[in-house]
Amino acid sequence: MSVTVEPTAAPKIPEQRAAQEWKMRVDLAAAYRLVAIFGWDDLIFTHISARVPGPEHHFLINPYGMLFDEITASSLVKVDLDGAVVEPTTYPVNPAGFTIHSAVHAAREDAHCVMHLHTTAGVAVSAHADGLLPLNQTAMLVRGELSYHDYEGVALDLAERPRLVADLGTNPAMLLRNHGTLTVGPSVPSAFLTMYFLERACAMQVATLAGAPKIHWPSNNVQALVTKQAQHGRGSVDNLAWTPLIRKLDKIDPSYKD
Repeated sequence: MSVTVEPTAAPKIPEQRAAQEWKMRVDLAAAYRLVAIFGWDDLIFTHISARVPGPEHHFLINPYGMLFDEITASSLVKVDLDGAVVEPTTYPVNPAGFTIHSAVHAAREDAHCVMHLHTTAGVAVSAHADGLLPLNQTAMLVRGELSYHDYEGVALDLAERPRLVADLGTNPAMLLRNHGTLTVGPSVPSAFLTMYFLERACAMQVATLAGAPKIHWPSNNVQALVTKQAQHGRGSVDNLAWTPLIRKLDKIDPSYKD
């Protein structure tokens, strides 16, 4: 599934905004590479998008046809909220990716980055009738700000967008039922770290339900306490965790910056 759009001429932008956009490109390319390193990728499918600084409401998304470990800062495709490519590129964009990401970017001013994955654990938990269970500390940290959206088929129908946005609400994370995981953040590091916690919680749930003959459930009081604790201190942790991740990526392959 692909849509090829004739690009319009790229407008000239101020030097400061160009530098801000390049930093966003580098961060987003890094996120794609890290997703591949963590084994969260799904060939050329799923997407991470980031809003480009400026009033045009343009955002960057992966070129449809590149593996996540191939993506570079310069290869990311810039599109507008209608899915039209706004700078020359030899790659198309995925219409399903556009449907989900454009909806969130348009509705949430704080959604500077949107991540969507199809991991084994994430899809498994999205199909669980009770969703993410409070089986461990990581899950309890996430559950208080987790939304759910029912599956409506491959995301090609633009009519789904209002329902998806309504289900997400103001939360930073969502389980797309029978489909996968989605996180939103004011920056690439923020969206990535939220996804890290969500994916870890899902993986822990799958392992617990597969291996434990009898489950030890934390008390309701403890669950409420951890949910409350999760509301404090996240913002300062995002960049603290992102910086060593970038060091790790630079050691493995710094070509994402190209």
